[in-house]
Amino acid sequence: APTAPAGAAAPAPAAPVKAAAPLKRSKPTRLRIPQLNVDAPFTELTLNPAGQLNAPPPDDKNLVGWYRDGVTPGERGAAVVAGHVDTTKGPAVFLLLSLMLPGNKVEVRRADGTVAVFSVDAVETFAKDAFPDQKVYGKTPDAQLRLITCGGTYDKKRRDYLDNVVVFAHLESSRKA
Repeated sequence: APTAPAGAAAPAPAAPVKAAAPLKRSKPTRLRIPQLNVDAPFTELTLNPAGQLNAPPPDDKNLVGWYRDGVTPGERGAAVVAGHVDTTKGPAVFLLLSLMLPGNKVEVRRADGTVAVFSVDAVETFAKDAFPDQKVYGKTPDAQLRLITCGGTYDKKRRDYLDNVVVFAHLESSRKA
């Protein structure tokens, strides 16, 4: 790397994101977010006829869903994990998702006996009717994770939230479970 001449104040570069090498495909089995006291099993999610991700079943408030036809958490690409912010039974698994901060850790236990550890890069909120599909679901050069839940105002007529909260994270490391 080039170095600044002696005495010259080099601008501090943004810290490069050090992404770990992607892992082989393996189904996720458990999601842990230590900062939020989340420890939840996975269910597989499919798309509805309109091509939108179906939400996890609403009767289990401690369950996260993974898009089964997408990449698995730890594989190259953007793995998508969805969870409810609340259900008719009360607060749910991703209730506090919007409070996550860059640098927070997300751990995904996988069927192959590894734990993929992700580091949060950003937390953003998007209107559901202006959701940036490409930014959230598009191809990535490394292994990334997207955690998605509802947010914003609850519309009683629609019986749905108006926004989505999305956590963007990258694979930082992996270890044996």
